[in-house]
Order: sequence, then structure tokens, then C-alpha cells
Amino acid sequence: MKEHIEQFFAYEHLPPHLQEVSIPFAALAQVILDTLPRNPERTVALRKLLEAKDAAVRAKIAKEIPADDRRPPAKPPGQAAPPTDRQDS
Repeated sequence: MKEHIEQFFAYEHLPPHLQEVSIPFAALAQVILDTLPRNPERTVALRKLLEAKDAAVRAKIAKEIPADDRRPPAKPPGQAAPPTDRQDS
């Protein structure tokens, strides 16, 4: 019986450049399914592997941001300025 999460490791529908990213994750998912007992920890392992696979695919398709278009991250409202190395005497 196939498990629900297995469908998310399918890669046949992807273009070749994304299949090459996804195939190792699908292979490891199959090893996990074949060798570990079905329990909550195996489910966590598969979910985290799926999360990693999704991130790897996004990394492959991400557009590069030109250096001059990059902005430093905004500080959350109310965040204090970082301490300085200055000592007041």
C-alpha cells in the first residue's frame, strides 16, 4: 500500500533539470519507507525530507538578484540598535 506522502516525491512530471534535483530525494524517501518502521518519527523524517526537496527545487529555479538590487533586511519595528564597542568613561 502506498502512503499519502509518497506522491509528493514523484518527479516524472518535472522537466529534466528539476528531475536531477528531485531524484535523490525520491530515492532516499523510498529507502526510509522500505527500511524504517511506520511510526511518528518516520513521518517526521519524510516530512523534513520533503521540505528539503522543495527548497532544493526552489533553489534551482530561483532567479538571481543583481548585487545592486539587493537590499539589507529591514529591522523589525521597535528593535533596538546593536550595542557598540565604545566604552563611556
